[in-house]
Amino acid sequence: MTIRKRIGVGLILLIGLVFSSQTAKAEGTFRVGMEAGYAPFNWTQTDDKNGAVPIEGAKEFAGGYDVEIAKLIANELGKELVIVKTEWDGLAPALTSGKIDAVIAGMSPTEERKKQIDFTDVYYQSHLVILVKNGSPFQNATSLNDFEGAKITAQLNTFHYSVIDQIPGVSKQTAMDNFPAMRVALESEKIDGYVTEKPEALTAEKANPNFKMVEFSQENGFQTAPEDTAIAIGLQKGSPLLAEINSILADISVEKQDEIMKSVIAKQADNETDEIWIFKIIKENGMMFLRGAGMTLFISLIGTVIGTAIGMAIGIFRTIPVPDNKAKKFGLGFLNKFFSVYIEIFRGTPMIVQAMVIYYGSSQAFGLDLNPTFAALFIVSINTGAYMTEIVRGGIYSVDKGQFEAAQAIGMTHFQTMKNVVVPQVIRNILPATGNEFVINIKDTSVLNVIAVSELYFQGKSVAGSNYRFFDTFFVVCVIYFIMTFTVTQILRYLERRLDGPDDYAPYANQMQVKTIKTDERTRGGI
Repeated sequence: MTIRKRIGVGLILLIGLVFSSQTAKAEGTFRVGMEAGYAPFNWTQTDDKNGAVPIEGAKEFAGGYDVEIAKLIANELGKELVIVKTEWDGLAPALTSGKIDAVIAGMSPTEERKKQIDFTDVYYQSHLVILVKNGSPFQNATSLNDFEGAKITAQLNTFHYSVIDQIPGVSKQTAMDNFPAMRVALESEKIDGYVTEKPEALTAEKANPNFKMVEFSQENGFQTAPEDTAIAIGLQKGSPLLAEINSILADISVEKQDEIMKSVIAKQADNETDEIWIFKIIKENGMMFLRGAGMTLFISLIGTVIGTAIGMAIGIFRTIPVPDNKAKKFGLGFLNKFFSVYIEIFRGTPMIVQAMVIYYGSSQAFGLDLNPTFAALFIVSINTGAYMTEIVRGGIYSVDKGQFEAAQAIGMTHFQTMKNVVVPQVIRNILPATGNEFVINIKDTSVLNVIAVSELYFQGKSVAGSNYRFFDTFFVVCVIYFIMTFTVTQILRYLERRLDGPDDYAPYANQMQVKTIKTDERTRGGI
């Protein structure tokens, strides 16, 4: 195969990767977004036990009340159910940008949300409780008044957070973006409790004896309207599925809903065990962690390599002398300004914001349906490129000016000078900074769960959301991150030592030694 054909095949494969998710959105599929980490409504598991459904782009499966409802709807619609696992903050953008057809994730149809998306009729009605730590002075509370002075929080962008104001004298804490984060804060006593729904609290109690649900009577508890504690399915504005799904939900009675919920909670295994929890977590979820670590390393490595190439190209470009030709001078100036804007934007904004804008914004603005993995690689690469451009520029400036002048004196062009004299030294000079960027990328990939990338941190959250053992689970995740970053650091330090050469290398001394040997040989030969 010729080089041209190979390039053509490579481009075809790349285009296939970029738009592979477009073909997945066939007419015969019903794509549902959920966190897969909010038991008993939805969770992640390693097999298809109890009717769990495969998660798109992953080896894991999703189970829970939301999954059971989604299966019923997909079956009535005559479509194949596809579960898209996405961080809570990414669900609404995924829906409005057309990445998914519906959000079935224990979402309440608040007035604020109704401005952006449509909701179906209610598919579950719950009531609010407070989850506290077992042994807490608040575990025997019978009314909201008993929580005076308590540090209470709830999930960000939910109705739960607004009702905290009904507790007299409460110490309202900053809202948290997901339930695993709140459970960690509760178990570590950073908060005294969080507002949640009864099914979630019942599951938490069953899974972890460190948690205790506090339930109130109607007159002593949170005062809510029926729609406040309702849970509905989110759809795009004007979705043609609205009427069909409402018709399906109308056939699911309240009694049937309660039956499904009780069945789902009963399916969750009790977490009582004689094993050390860390070993149990590794044994049951080791492959999930390894797949997450593999995805993290893959994105970080490719992103760092491409980002370094981008930084090197822009860094070298910006050293080009200003030409006399006006057209070339204008073009050079324009590109320099463009690169300056690119650098400032991507160095001045968080990667999580860039991910949301590029992945979801490109779909809403241009109709592009990017593959999540490709989008992650693109985001990390251009983000790294912005930082590496400045690192490369510093590396070029670190080369002695006399070397540029010497190269010019022997007739080298600018690009010959850069290729043969400057760049080899720059590569060695920026190697420590490049390694630092690699390590940073390994850690920063944790924000990519908002675009449905199942990297290591997201896998850890999913496991913790199912077993409610947050310290143990995140300790395992912490160790894996450390092993990855420590290994990368040691490899790069080895490369630095190899590039530095032997410690006892002394060029001048070697020359003197050779000269002495030659002189001795001539003396012995009678010369």
